[in-house]
Amino acid sequence: MSSKQGFKRHVYLNLKTLDDARAIFLNRFSQPLTPSENISVTDALDRITAEPVFARFSSPSFHSAAMDGIAVMAEDTYGASPDRPRVLAMGRNAFYVNTGHLLPMGANAVIMIENVEELAEDQVQIESAAYPWQHVRKVGEDLVATEMILPQGSRLGPYELGALVAGGVLEIAVKRKPRVVIIPTGSELVSPLSLADSQLQPGQVVEFNSVILQALVQKSSGLPLVYDIIKDDYQAILDALRRAANERADLIIINAGSSAGSEDYTATAIAELGEVLVHGVTIMPGKPTILGDIAGTPIIGNPGYPVSAVISFEQFGAPLLAKMLGIKPETRPRVEITPSQALPSKLGLEEFLRVKLGKINDRIVAAPLPRGAGSITTLTRADGIIRIPVDSEGVGTADTVEAELIKTIEEIEGAVIAIGSHDNTLDTLGDLLRKKFSAFSLSSGNVGSLGGLLTLKRGFSHLAGAHLLDTETGDYNFSYIRKHLAGLPLRLVNLVTREQGFIVAKGNPKSILNFQDLLRNDVRFVNRQAGSGTRILLDYNLTLLGLNTDGISGYENDEFTHMAVAVAVLSGRADAGLAIYSSAKALNLDFVPVTTERYDLVIPESFWNEPKIKALIEIIRTDEFKTAVTNLGGYGVEQTGQVLWKWDGLS
Repeated sequence: MSSKQGFKRHVYLNLKTLDDARAIFLNRFSQPLTPSENISVTDALDRITAEPVFARFSSPSFHSAAMDGIAVMAEDTYGASPDRPRVLAMGRNAFYVNTGHLLPMGANAVIMIENVEELAEDQVQIESAAYPWQHVRKVGEDLVATEMILPQGSRLGPYELGALVAGGVLEIAVKRKPRVVIIPTGSELVSPLSLADSQLQPGQVVEFNSVILQALVQKSSGLPLVYDIIKDDYQAILDALRRAANERADLIIINAGSSAGSEDYTATAIAELGEVLVHGVTIMPGKPTILGDIAGTPIIGNPGYPVSAVISFEQFGAPLLAKMLGIKPETRPRVEITPSQALPSKLGLEEFLRVKLGKINDRIVAAPLPRGAGSITTLTRADGIIRIPVDSEGVGTADTVEAELIKTIEEIEGAVIAIGSHDNTLDTLGDLLRKKFSAFSLSSGNVGSLGGLLTLKRGFSHLAGAHLLDTETGDYNFSYIRKHLAGLPLRLVNLVTREQGFIVAKGNPKSILNFQDLLRNDVRFVNRQAGSGTRILLDYNLTLLGLNTDGISGYENDEFTHMAVAVAVLSGRADAGLAIYSSAKALNLDFVPVTTERYDLVIPESFWNEPKIKALIEIIRTDEFKTAVTNLGGYGVEQTGQVLWKWDGLS
């Protein structure tokens, strides 16, 4: 079969639930556990014991002093008291010892040195009796020779390695790491190694899924082997699968080509060489997952989108490797959370929704990250994952649900949750906060200035970033705060002033200079979302000039960040967008200034004295922050860190 002829699309006609698919897969491969190999204990970190391990000798192997003092026969001290002190002769019935030293023959107790009074002529005096084995580590107190140190199936951490050596075990039988072959596929893919001195060309995608999968395999105690990229050619894919099976892989993961596209050959190739057990699972991301068997070797057809690839591996690859090693799959800790907004979900699919988490007062709140399966940064930014069941249409704001933690609870409790308008300086602020105060971090979400105020009102954030223009006074934020945050005492802190204007291609080839130019037939515009300060600024100026938004091509196409607007212009999707200067500078685009605006942080008074908020304000007021912001371009720091308004929520 050629890469084009005789190939049919695979349509998901019989999707399996996650539980059913996992059961089919794991039950098929009930082969014996991976064989063992003997290695040095010093090389055994994170390996799995293949058999019980027994101590060769006892620990301690002799009676030793547990304190600095004198070693005695306890019976020689009986009757000693402050009224009737007992005198002992050094070298005869009392012996100086240090912690860890061998007890002299006949001694069975140690008296701490601070309870011993030295007399003349090698004599000491004690005022209280010792009891047998007082302050003594007896032979075998920790381990007794022939005693089991660890059962089989134990993961060897630092403590376990120490216990083995303490028991005289220097070599150990461990499970051989399962060999996992990873096959990346796709004609559009290029190796990151080939890009050292070159740039991506249009249509090329850097292949990074194998880096993720390789690390996931290693974390699951497997031994990964990554093949070179296989192009979208059926015969080449078939040959790669044969090679992997012949190399005695314990698991084969073929990445991409598992969906129903016209060049997705994986299912056909697996069926030709073996058997497709499952094609399509009711999970999102990860629906196109293929599970198969080639001559007794398990194979996972892993979806090409990175988040799908991760979810697919975690749900099928990791449990299978754990089964091969005879251990339980690792599970993430869970906490109860409250969603900051309704989280609708598609009925019939179990959704793995990535979320940001933060502790607001006595509850942990969750804000959703973008759902795109191709966005690997939704995993790097995520604090947890909410699993929405297959029979649910979503989670409401009144619901309390569980989230699996990706970050530690300490990291979540130390996060400052900033929801509101996007600004590039927030990344700088978060970086400097983490640099100086390692326990704290800044977690920002972009919903626009007005959305930030409403989120703050509902108690789902610590602060909001806003630059809302009052079209009557020309000032920023005050009137909106009075209207939307009545009853909430707060402080308004200036972060920066910044230049807003039109981002255009280098050289401004379409000579876009003013708002009137946006209505030209040859100009495509990219907007910011409704409720954002930038959208309000745009609409205000259009109204002043009597311009109708219907005449702007692209007015309805909006983005949630200034950088997204800049990327739209850079990619040629739009000719212009209203955004801040630093975004244009970052992508080497041209900029036509429109106005200078004030960007403030709105902080409720109830949070003002929290340590993490105080740390944030301290960073804002540093010269280091102000210098870094100035270097971004288009920012002013004359009022940075100043409290512009302390409001009681009423007047």
